[in-house]
Amino acid sequence: MYEGTTPRTAVPRPLRVLPAVLLPLALLGAACSAPGSGAPAAGPGETAVSTSLGTGKVTLQMYAETGFPLAKALADEFTRQHPNVTFKVREDQFTVLVENAPRVLAGDNPPDVIRLPTMVDLVKDGLLKDLDPYADAYGWDTFPAAQLAQLRVDKAGQRGAGPLYGVGLGYSVTGVFYHKDLAKKAGMTRPPATVAEFEDLLARAKRAGVQPIVQFNKNTAGVNFPYQALQNQFTDPAGVNAWIFQKNGATFDTPASLKAARTIEKWAKAGYFTKDANAMDYTTMVGDFTEGRGLFMFNGDWESANLDTKMPGDAGFFLFPGERPGARHVAMSSPNTFGVGARSKHPNEAAFFLNWLHTDPKARRILVDVGGSSPGGPADLPVPQAEQGTLLASTLAASQRLAAENGAVDFTANATGSIFASAITPELQKLIVGQQTPEGYVKAVQKEYEKELSR
Repeated sequence: MYEGTTPRTAVPRPLRVLPAVLLPLALLGAACSAPGSGAPAAGPGETAVSTSLGTGKVTLQMYAETGFPLAKALADEFTRQHPNVTFKVREDQFTVLVENAPRVLAGDNPPDVIRLPTMVDLVKDGLLKDLDPYADAYGWDTFPAAQLAQLRVDKAGQRGAGPLYGVGLGYSVTGVFYHKDLAKKAGMTRPPATVAEFEDLLARAKRAGVQPIVQFNKNTAGVNFPYQALQNQFTDPAGVNAWIFQKNGATFDTPASLKAARTIEKWAKAGYFTKDANAMDYTTMVGDFTEGRGLFMFNGDWESANLDTKMPGDAGFFLFPGERPGARHVAMSSPNTFGVGARSKHPNEAAFFLNWLHTDPKARRILVDVGGSSPGGPADLPVPQAEQGTLLASTLAASQRLAAENGAVDFTANATGSIFASAITPELQKLIVGQQTPEGYVKAVQKEYEKELSR
């Protein structure tokens, strides 16, 4: 078993000095390398990069997302292996985290490790640490380049190139979970091969008295999962990523976006979403699905381990299909991104933790068993195996298939710091209850996008 292998320790590269971020307050972090380690001494306004954890007692401040236990599980294991380092974990709902991140990072007690809801605005404001010196020191060039591309931001504020500002706690894949007993009632014998086949299953389920889709849409737009699943199939996914990465000339107002919005409107009018979707939060959705109150649930592999525990053998998973048989799969897939605050008091320890979670065998096992997703990291490290026949095994296989087909697309919710809360969520809430038109939805999202980029 992989857990029994010798832990891999990245061989440090020649160490560099990390320039100070241009903020009124100089970085407070101090190097923690052991005497004689060869790490350069920090000069005025600089923090020396070190790959040595040291033995002094340190408390790392972590700001994470409520409802996803992966971050704390990794923190607990890290402390078991390195008792001198403990974590103080603060958690908030995703929308609250989005709103609070700039203020918290600029505050008097900034987090050392933070879940990044979005990156570009935080980078522009100088609130995140450039991790390239740590990437050089730890040898992160052994990671597949595509794994880190979404986490780079250039001088123009565009993602996909430039310095590295985050890494992933697992590399997720999204798709459709289905309840096997309800699938039989709807006449489903295999996962659908096209969008049309999927829509036929929705109609069959409705006729059989089975709720076709259970999807949350209360505080954050869970309906954006099926919306973007459709949008991804109706266009070249590179265009979707271009909009998310704020490339010049990219727009949300496209025929594909409109077609996806019209499809969502059609599904809503047909009763394919639960009537109370706008009053349903994420936890309620997962509970309803496990209790058999819906055939399909659009979600991500982070829920696999939980569903394997709560409904073992009763759930399946598939990547959302394309418009034509045999079309390559395209799905929202991005790391559960974490970065280091520019004003972190312990940047070296934070970077050590981020390297450890990609390379330590027990950490990689936690990423699979708790996070339900591929651990990423160096390409030559094997992915811990999931038990055959489990939902977790299915989602890991789906992740590997998506990677092989180069079909990963970022989440449109990550396009700007506020687009999800300011436009996507409220406009989708209105769309599924008939208070917004598909044309109005597309234009409202693009208008908010342009407004935010002009600030």
